Amino acid sequence: MSRRGSNIYKRTDGRYEGRIKLGYNENGKLKYKYVYGKTLAEVKNKMELSYTLKKTEAKAYIRLTVREICLEWLEIKKLTVKSSTYANYYRLLKNHIYPLLGDQIYCLLSKKRINSFVAELLSNGRTDGQGGLSAKAAKDVIIVLKAISSFAHREYGLENICEDIQSPKVRNTELKALSDNEIRRLSLYIKRNLDLTNLSILICLYTGIRIGEMCGLKWENVNLQEGFFVVNKTVQRITIDGESKVIVDVPKTESSVRTVFMPDFLTEMMSDFKSSPSIYVLSGLNVPKEPRMLQYRFKKVLKECGIRDFPFHALRHTYASVCIKKGFDPKALSELLGHSNVKLTLDRYVHSSDEIKKNYVSSLLLS
Repeated sequence: MSRRGSNIYKRTDGRYEGRIKLGYNENGKLKYKYVYGKTLAEVKNKMELSYTLKKTEAKAYIRLTVREICLEWLEIKKLTVKSSTYANYYRLLKNHIYPLLGDQIYCLLSKKRINSFVAELLSNGRTDGQGGLSAKAAKDVIIVLKAISSFAHREYGLENICEDIQSPKVRNTELKALSDNEIRRLSLYIKRNLDLTNLSILICLYTGIRIGEMCGLKWENVNLQEGFFVVNKTVQRITIDGESKVIVDVPKTESSVRTVFMPDFLTEMMSDFKSSPSIYVLSGLNVPKEPRMLQYRFKKVLKECGIRDFPFHALRHTYASVCIKKGFDPKALSELLGHSNVKLTLDRYVHSSDEIKKNYVSSLLLS
């Protein structure tokens, strides 16, 4: 039993054990350091020494700037996240957190200052000086700042200053899908002007794979006999410390590694371009092309087809919408798209068209 208020216990083996609070772990539970001695006085002396060292360290901690804590957090993240995720964290810190908060002493920050920081992001947060960030972009910055605040609390016992900070409300804007007529025009144009780049656009339209996944697809992952391919790589351009480079990495989530089935006509078209296993489908080489190239080509194709301007991601949205319209099981569609759950598929990509709503209502009968 411990001596009241001392956090010292006498063990069954006759020794004394002292517990010293160090801070909190990732789950918010207290972390302890343990010291042992044959006598109560010995343990007290060891604990007093530890508390003295802790106070000395604490004095150093309270002088840490936001930038210094961010750098420590970033070094740890570098070991645990994908290169693209690390590059995104680095970008958000460099462009938004360091300029406004980096040189400030962390312990002197207040919730009022953090809320002011959020307001600054929304009013004048763009790096080109042309106004504020969108609610989505500002929310991404705040998520990183909250993670850093939690890190400071766990590692140094500093106040979690961002714990109750509210992020801007993000409005879900519906991404427009191509119409049936636009799908026909795009498909017809590609069939008449078939090359590897145009074929890749068609693959994305009729399978819903992401642009980076298309760039990372090799022929070794394509089974033309069975009509499917396996997505297990993605290509991205990232920038760290001013250095821009193209990387081939694993997809964004475990669910994104998946088998994707193709319609028969697409399998037949791909067979004319079949190459050796190590060759990338899009580039026709043993090195990949980056997504930006495919985006540029897509814009050019839309213009030549006389179709309104769309972001490349609209192909994925179109695929999902058409599948739901044709009665696909939402669970199957979620797996084809590489989502972690069905709700994500339905909320993000699938929106009932007026035609579907009209058909539902028309089928109603009065008894």
